[in-house]
Amino acid sequence: MAGSDTSAVTLEWAMSNLLNHPCILQKVRDELDSQVGQQQLLEESNLTKLSYLRNVIFETLRLYPAAPLLIPHYSSSDCTISGFDVPRNTMVIVNAWAIQRDPKFWEDPEIFKPERFESNNISETEGYKFMPFGVGRRACPGIGLAERVVALTLGSLIQCFEWENISKEKVDMSEGKGLTMPKAVPLTMPYYGCPLLLIH
Repeated sequence: MAGSDTSAVTLEWAMSNLLNHPCILQKVRDELDSQVGQQQLLEESNLTKLSYLRNVIFETLRLYPAAPLLIPHYSSSDCTISGFDVPRNTMVIVNAWAIQRDPKFWEDPEIFKPERFESNNISETEGYKFMPFGVGRRACPGIGLAERVVALTLGSLIQCFEWENISKEKVDMSEGKGLTMPKAVPLTMPYYGCPLLLIH
């Protein structure tokens, strides 16, 4: 359940971001056209050639991490974190949402800008400022699967359908409440009123 819910939430945020930024959506479509073409469906083997799609997903995870407070952990021994003494067996909660929007680490942190990930190897150069899946030995064991599933699904949605916001208003990006971070106003298809993402 954890993997399907977090992937569905991430896809909904990603589609919402793309609908609010049609130029970025067009860049992803152009990349798909040039690297995969229109005569075949996107496959997992194509993902290594789709760097801009990857950047869109990373930027979505930066702004809207599916688990904004990560998973709570207990300190196994007395330690010091940023000058604070933390006794053994203290519950430690990491606010990834705040870290990934911190202006000390990110230029224009509130702006959706996939280009910020263009030349970076996230696992090595971003350190602890980008951690949508956690870090270290306690990181999410499904990170590889999640990245592939989200990329294949998002890429397929863009490759197979034409998307545009039919409203003059931007898609509402308000955050809802929950263990995972849903949209306050779900992204829906016009006329039908059904959820856009059918993975739930």
